[in-house]
Amino acid sequence: MDKDLCSLVKDAGIVGAGGAGFPTHVKLNAKAEYVIVNGAECEPLLRVDQQLMDVECRKILEGLKLVKEQVGAKYGVIALKEKYKKAINSLEGIIGEYEGIKIHKLQNFYPAGDEQIIVYEVTKRIIPEGGIPLNVGAIVSNVETIANIYDAYYNNLPVTEKYVTVTGEVRYPKTLRLPIGLSIGEAIELAGGTDLTDFVVINGGPMMGKITDVKSPITKTTKGLIVLPKDHSLIKSLTKDVNTMLKEAKSACMHCSHCSEVCPRNLLGHRIYPDKMMRLSSYNSVCDDKITPINAFLCCECRLCEYACVMDLQPWKLHNSIKKMLSFNGIKNTCKNQPEKVHPFRSYKKYPVNKLIYKLGLNSYNVEAPLTKEEINVTSVSIPLSQHIGAPAVPKVQIGDKVHKGDLIAYVEEDKLGSNIHSSVDGVISDIRNNIIIISGGM
Repeated sequence: MDKDLCSLVKDAGIVGAGGAGFPTHVKLNAKAEYVIVNGAECEPLLRVDQQLMDVECRKILEGLKLVKEQVGAKYGVIALKEKYKKAINSLEGIIGEYEGIKIHKLQNFYPAGDEQIIVYEVTKRIIPEGGIPLNVGAIVSNVETIANIYDAYYNNLPVTEKYVTVTGEVRYPKTLRLPIGLSIGEAIELAGGTDLTDFVVINGGPMMGKITDVKSPITKTTKGLIVLPKDHSLIKSLTKDVNTMLKEAKSACMHCSHCSEVCPRNLLGHRIYPDKMMRLSSYNSVCDDKITPINAFLCCECRLCEYACVMDLQPWKLHNSIKKMLSFNGIKNTCKNQPEKVHPFRSYKKYPVNKLIYKLGLNSYNVEAPLTKEEINVTSVSIPLSQHIGAPAVPKVQIGDKVHKGDLIAYVEEDKLGSNIHSSVDGVISDIRNNIIIISGGM
């Protein structure tokens, strides 16, 4: 490697494209035995990663090779579901050219893409409670992130665009490459718009995504946009107040432990027991001297507990509430145990995605969303200065400045965790407010 990969990645503003947006240059400044490309894409309806592994297989393998060399890894692994036949065929056609890189095929279960789950599936190593993959010698990176690393190294391209699956109640479900800062409403129109007059948009997947406003912008971490009727059961679930849920739990929770039996982190041996946390609603106690509310920090909020519950209760929502309350009061996660083994019946308790789609009421939306390349006319973009974990980027431009696509418009300070931001269009800086840079296109 004849170039400084970490510096190039930092300059390009690359962050995790499939999660919370952790700055990738920081992740690459480490040593690991495994580099795992997370191609599981376990969220129902989303298509980006499996499509990129098909049409950009060479780029993904070359990007993985770069990261593997950077961190001194012995193994490079592309972990994807065995049902992604097109991607597997494309990768297998050329993977023999890459020493130390292999494919790991996953079953179609949720949440296969959780980084702690995927590390165990590939390495059989259990990440400790509250830990990260590096604790067991692994680095995990999203498919699109790997593609961005390739572009930064070989093409000197910063992150200015994002692949997004637009689906649900739209006329033409599709996956698009969108300029960062384009409004979600405009993205929906590019998929033909919707016939609904009263609809809600989920930013992300149906399980871990958030309800969003159509005026909100596409960011470096946007993965999917799902348009649903306002009265859809999934929307009712996401908008239910935690206090309402707890009142329901007080009278309806059977304390059956079904939620704990499917909890993916519990099955790894972590001390997270949704059923015991739900006892708080009935008894104001978890009724177990080995467990405290602090154990809620171990919840990854995958929401699977809700769909195992015969009473449609939401332990994950209680966990989220407890975590916020504890953090507000300065209480940190003290659960750091290293499990010795996973649940003996873990392999039989994996939750099938097809079953999950049915329970979510999304069968009719589980359709192809082909990757399309089309010209997008942009009048303006609103680019947030915070699209990543860490401090917001600092503006480098002023109102009235002319910029070109790819120009640096905001930078991460040297002593801060963060990411550079680049213009996604040619245009003029028309405003800078509320941690957003607005660029009017058509310069």
